[in-house]
Amino acid sequence: MTGIIDFHAHAFPDKVAAGAVPALAAAGGITPCLDGRLDSLLGAMDRVAIEKAVLCSIATRPGQFEAILTWSKEIRSERIIPFPSFHPDNPEALPNIERIRAEGFKGIKMHPYYQDFVLDEERMFPLYERISEAGLVLVMHTGFDIGFPRERICDPPRIVRVIEKFPDLKLVATHLGAWEMWDEVEELLIGRPLYLDISYSLQYLVKEKARRMILAHPADRLLFGTDSPWICQEEVLEQFRALELGAELEERILRLNALQLLEN
Repeated sequence: MTGIIDFHAHAFPDKVAAGAVPALAAAGGITPCLDGRLDSLLGAMDRVAIEKAVLCSIATRPGQFEAILTWSKEIRSERIIPFPSFHPDNPEALPNIERIRAEGFKGIKMHPYYQDFVLDEERMFPLYERISEAGLVLVMHTGFDIGFPRERICDPPRIVRVIEKFPDLKLVATHLGAWEMWDEVEELLIGRPLYLDISYSLQYLVKEKARRMILAHPADRLLFGTDSPWICQEEVLEQFRALELGAELEERILRLNALQLLEN
């Protein structure tokens, strides 16, 4: 293994980071590990031998698509793999998906709380269908969100309905399936043909439960992710290695599964 791939990280243009990261941290009552700038992310990656990071953007307003797409094109490199975002209320949402694909990006990031949609509402179905047809990966925030009231807008039952309706959709359910809904994840999602990243979850779970969930899920459907800058990448890596999953499965989760998903 030549380097780890973090499948779930965030950064912002420098001017945006200066205001956005403190505001988001205050809303969630957390202390971020980094300041949200791209240079800070790359420096952190260097410290823990993370070779590549999928950088997830979120369009919180319909009019943000062009700016996010432009910045994503500017920053992509061998190490930074941007996943742009569009807002579902954008009347050009379907063409936005086609533009993301045409520009050579591998995936899209969406967040039901920040983008004001319910995961399995019918207005989202044409978007999921187009993303699936385009062969793009969809990284989706799932479960509760630390900065919002606990409304069940992207819970495991809704995830099940989406993956059953769109079986070819390359859906990544973040935070080990659904943040702070892990009993339901274990009951409803573990074992299904669904990608799970481990971002911002291991620090909330008893080691035995996290290990049991990971070992019970298809080995090729698990991804290492951190949610940097909200937690330190080295901290997540330490928590992950403490699960003692064995060298073969560790390599799959830390690198090989991500490579396969990004190359298809």
